[in-house]
Amino acid sequence: MEHQTNVLVVGAGMGGVCAAARLAVAGQRPLLVERGPEVGGRASSFHKDGYVINTGAVAIEFGGVMEETFEYVGVPLELRCPEPANVFRVKGKTVNPAKGGWAFLLDKITKRGAKVLTQLGSARKGELPEDQVTLEQWIAGATSNETVHRLFRNLAAAIFAVNADEIPARAFLTYFTQKGAFRRFGFHPEGTVGVCRALAGVVEREGGQVWREAEVLRIHSADGRVTGATVRRGEEQVEVRCEAVVSNVGPVATIDLVGEDALDDAYVRSIRETARPTANIIIHVASDEPLLDTPGLILFSGTERVCNAGNMTALCPELAPEGKHLTVVYAVPRPAIGDFDEAREVELALQELREELPGMAGAEVLDVRVMRGDWPAQRAASGFELPRDTPLDGLWNVGDGVRDYGSGGTQSCAETAKDVVEELLGAEVAA
Repeated sequence: MEHQTNVLVVGAGMGGVCAAARLAVAGQRPLLVERGPEVGGRASSFHKDGYVINTGAVAIEFGGVMEETFEYVGVPLELRCPEPANVFRVKGKTVNPAKGGWAFLLDKITKRGAKVLTQLGSARKGELPEDQVTLEQWIAGATSNETVHRLFRNLAAAIFAVNADEIPARAFLTYFTQKGAFRRFGFHPEGTVGVCRALAGVVEREGGQVWREAEVLRIHSADGRVTGATVRRGEEQVEVRCEAVVSNVGPVATIDLVGEDALDDAYVRSIRETARPTANIIIHVASDEPLLDTPGLILFSGTERVCNAGNMTALCPELAPEGKHLTVVYAVPRPAIGDFDEAREVELALQELREELPGMAGAEVLDVRVMRGDWPAQRAASGFELPRDTPLDGLWNVGDGVRDYGSGGTQSCAETAKDVVEELLGAEVAA
């Protein structure tokens, strides 16, 4: 069988659905192919025992390109925003930094936080450390306080799924001084998949197509340009003809789909050597009473693996059976880049969680998933982002593996989609 389309989008994760929706509104009639039964990828959701379990991301930022994308394609971004958005667990107490900023927060930890504040002030002025300085080294230059070190480690873990010794301080500080930094975000009442479903619906509304449970087996090219792909759809193989391909499966997987012989040797070598996927552990917990005393996200300052948690049913009771509560917890293993003992890291994370939240004694762990390898927390470590363009004309990458330096979260996926679509449409106009 054959199918003709303007643009093929491989993978319906956040970057893929943002790109496909933008392309559809621009009149491109894209074909969005997703191998799973539902759109969203690492920002999807599924049902288990009456609860909605998110496969990765839970918090969607307002005030940036994600919100702009929804405005551009003409659908509402239906999120419920917690207030306060972010709080910290310091010495067993919940601290709201909105009341006094970093000075207030550090004062709760140590009376010697002046040097940390000075370094943060310098970063806001654009005085950033060299790339080789890790976040751990940068903090060590200001304080030896273990709680402060854990606080910054858990900030890096919550946003970038890395430990403090695995991220350049420059990348971390760029995010917190120049980017959105999750100051305002919300949860979707259907789970994060609701965000992706809305964008996939735009594709179909505008005349494009969304193929679920279909897999791209090979991307074809000739004379240095993409020409189409072979897609398995059910029991059939479909030869898709197209003028452009936008891949949301990551640069490494895209190379495998295209074949190394169709690409420049230096490009292939650079991607494979630079790619540093990161890992995390996501734990969903059911309980009769709320485990957290805040409606937003809480970041821990006394843990080595558990970094943050959210009370999903405080704003979205639809995510659990009536009268029940759902908490999502994120932990980052040591190391987050490279190999680690999965069973041991999960057990250590659960142990920390029980120590931090007394309500765990009567709660039920519904789901534990480790994101790593081919299904990572992030496809590239912050500070080691990969390029969006490729040696093949008409082939681009979107998603967290090719985000802007210092960007993070699903917001960064929306940013890559916008930039790639603008480049693709500009190239077509020029042609």
